[in-house]
Amino acid sequence: MAKPGDDVPIRSSEITSEKDYASRPKPGVPPDPEPDLGFNPARRRFIRNAALAVGGATAFGGALLAITKRRGGAPPPELSALPALSVAETPSARALASVALASNDTPTPLEDITTYNNFYEFGLGKEDPAFMAGTLRPRPWTLKITGEAHKPEEIGIDDLTRLFPLEERIYRMRCVEAWSMVIPWLGFPLGKLIERAQPTSRAKYVAFKTLHDPEQMPGQRTQVLPWPYVEGLRIDEAMHPLAILSVGLYGRTLPNQNGAPIRLVVPWKYGFKGIKSIVEIRLVEEEPPTTWNRAAPSEYGFYANVNPEVDHPRWSQASERRIGELSRRSTLPFNGYAEQVAHLYEGLDLRRHF
Repeated sequence: MAKPGDDVPIRSSEITSEKDYASRPKPGVPPDPEPDLGFNPARRRFIRNAALAVGGATAFGGALLAITKRRGGAPPPELSALPALSVAETPSARALASVALASNDTPTPLEDITTYNNFYEFGLGKEDPAFMAGTLRPRPWTLKITGEAHKPEEIGIDDLTRLFPLEERIYRMRCVEAWSMVIPWLGFPLGKLIERAQPTSRAKYVAFKTLHDPEQMPGQRTQVLPWPYVEGLRIDEAMHPLAILSVGLYGRTLPNQNGAPIRLVVPWKYGFKGIKSIVEIRLVEEEPPTTWNRAAPSEYGFYANVNPEVDHPRWSQASERRIGELSRRSTLPFNGYAEQVAHLYEGLDLRRHF
């Protein structure tokens, strides 16, 4: 007989279904009144200008055409063909499954989550990853844990999911472009993997790196961003129980276009912190570089905590457009997770350290 606190496996058929999550018809999405419509035009101009400066107009034009016409890409597998995942339910997992969600935080339909993405390794348009990410090969896949660790290791993705019971976490996701979703992830706490690596006393930050393989990720043939994509957290942020490594959503294996086979989810930060298709996690002593901060340091900070009082230089962060809704809603400090995480930043000037 199972005892309180034991891991109790749940059959995949018992995981909350997409139908139960979102049984209402999907309403139309109106034009966004803020400058952040779909792929933000100003952000697009920044990327275009940066690429022109680095690579020249001819090279960039040809590369962009290759992406937007989806040359070199391929559609990912049908979502229905993705393997179902089982989760282990514990009291702690139940407590965090839907923490801080409000009654109007209805999970976003699977169709929107999988067809409206920023994943520039597969194109600049929101729909591009859903058409091009079939070139990504998420199996076999090895994750390296390196750096300031007493027990660094390389571990296969399937071994990883056997080591750590999967939990369902329904989180709000707020993009820096002022749109948002509610996503039912499957994953495990990042802190558990870090604990396994036994950090040294010099480990103050955690650095993450995405796969760098232009054959699998055709967007990396362009110079729109410095590749590979890299991100970072303070180690106390990484150890927080809300920070997870996700390997699935809506009860199934993570789709390619959403960052397969493993990605970071930190719900109180802007979406670009959620690095996808991770191949290395490195424990380091100094603050690591991050891709968007390197590309535009005055616009994208290292911390990237959701903050309605600190606007992007080119648009307001006071409100957001929830995908699938007609009206805008106010953005919450720390994306609504202030009660859980605000103590991490006591004494820190959040306007300076944005």
